[in-house]
Amino acid sequence: MRTATSEAPSSQKRFIMSATFFGIEKDHVQAMAHPVSEQNRMVLRHAGVFTVGIFGGPGSGKTTLVDAAIERLTPGVRVGVVACDVFSHRDADRIGRRSRQVVQVSTGDGGVVNPGHIREALLRLDLKQLDLVLIENVGSLTGLASLDLGQEATMALLSVAGGDDKADKHPDLVRAADVVLLNKTDLLHALPFNLAAFRDDVRRINPTASLFELSTLHGDGIDPWIRWLKSNIAAFQEKCHAVAQHDGGVSNWFG
Repeated sequence: MRTATSEAPSSQKRFIMSATFFGIEKDHVQAMAHPVSEQNRMVLRHAGVFTVGIFGGPGSGKTTLVDAAIERLTPGVRVGVVACDVFSHRDADRIGRRSRQVVQVSTGDGGVVNPGHIREALLRLDLKQLDLVLIENVGSLTGLASLDLGQEATMALLSVAGGDDKADKHPDLVRAADVVLLNKTDLLHALPFNLAAFRDDVRRINPTASLFELSTLHGDGIDPWIRWLKSNIAAFQEKCHAVAQHDGGVSNWFG
């Protein structure tokens, strides 16, 4: 961690799933090849569902971020979640209090989410009743940036508690991201975090990524990110509608 100067951060019908979350074990998807990610993407595009993959280390606030998004987006935006973890279903249980469309993915000892996991999860979501799917990946900052699960946008979640050097230490993740979120800005006054250096690192590695600084605990700075989501969902669905009209309809990828 660098020595630092602290800087202040700039009535809907819903599909009801069983209260028991589906556990998707890695044995069911080992034989599925990486091109499944493109199939996932086409399924989601044909359904008009914008999908965001959220990647971040343990304790960065992924579940709190997803929870905050659902709270602010619903009921106008219908949100589904794929919650990925090695063994625990605690995150899925927590998110399930806000959204009934939640699928738990258990990766087991392998610890890595692959496109086959997501393919199986999509089969358990009613995509016709969704506008947005958030994929909360396992807690890790390594071995994930090059993994294409079929998401439309990739989001890197870093935190003040993790140190101001994380963008520099994990350039592949930052480079792959459409959005970089710095969470836990409420700790800037208490920790030696060089915010200016962190911003410089993100801009040097990925000049085109959208950067948001927020506190999911207190809600500070979340609204700009919610506006980004709403804007991209609307643009994505407009494009999907135009493509469907041009093609004279869409295929039913699920049979």
